Amino acid sequence: MQKSITSAQPASLNVSQIGLLTLLVFFESLHFIFAKLLENQNLPATFAAAMVISASALEMGLFGLWTKRITLAGLRRHLWFFVAIGFLVAASTLLSYESVRYINPGIASVLGKITTLFNLIFGLILLHERLTTGQVIGGIVAIIGAVVIVFQPGDYLRLGSLIVVGSSFLYALHALTVKRWGGEIEFVEFFFFRVFFTSLFLISFVTMRQQWIVPTTLQRLQMLMVGTVDVTLSRTIYYMTMRKMSLSVHSIVLTLSPVGSILLTMLLFGIFPTAQQLIGALLVLAGVLVVTLRR
Repeated sequence: MQKSITSAQPASLNVSQIGLLTLLVFFESLHFIFAKLLENQNLPATFAAAMVISASALEMGLFGLWTKRITLAGLRRHLWFFVAIGFLVAASTLLSYESVRYINPGIASVLGKITTLFNLIFGLILLHERLTTGQVIGGIVAIIGAVVIVFQPGDYLRLGSLIVVGSSFLYALHALTVKRWGGEIEFVEFFFFRVFFTSLFLISFVTMRQQWIVPTTLQRLQMLMVGTVDVTLSRTIYYMTMRKMSLSVHSIVLTLSPVGSILLTMLLFGIFPTAQQLIGALLVLAGVLVVTLRR
């Protein structure tokens, strides 16, 4: 039987699943950090995003061909599905790379957790998912924590914040699409065509915006590293954990990642959180803990 993107819900979290969730939170915390690092290298946002995704597409393509798990028949059967999620992820990625020009990556990561709100709405209304009372309480606490961190004076109405919200909506819509219509697609085939079509859209965006440049050797290595860590490894774990839990619970757990982003922002960029941010982070941790225990 082929591995699919979705599977039956387990009764409880075991050690391997907790390990996957830990890795997921860590990798999720790196996204805006990487975007800022590439922006600091004076790379156009559209070009950087296109090259990062293309590096991952090349890696997954080589792996899929080596394992013989990519077929043209699969592409023909699910062409419009891959086109749809490719566009949604491409637009979301471009917006997130653009946002770090206007807002620091720690705050951007926190704002990105508005995806939790979108995912909960999609999961509960469109997918007819159900949460236990404990999960509802944990989700509310986690969302309140995210809101406490998000609504900093002068930040939430800025252009960068609005860009992040738009990116979050598009990515939540992609997650809904994958959860509802991607369940029968073999994982490697799904992931390759997902990044392949995402890279095609981003390359077309680069061409339309005339942002093609010749990167230095160091810049090429940096984009390859980001593509490997932030896309190939990060998204593999993202979809693996999505298979093992509902969309709503999955999105709630992801609210942990801003904590890591804030810490990394402190270490790399010297930007320290305010007392309000720390209070929000504690609420996020408490909410996710409740959800995990009730899971």
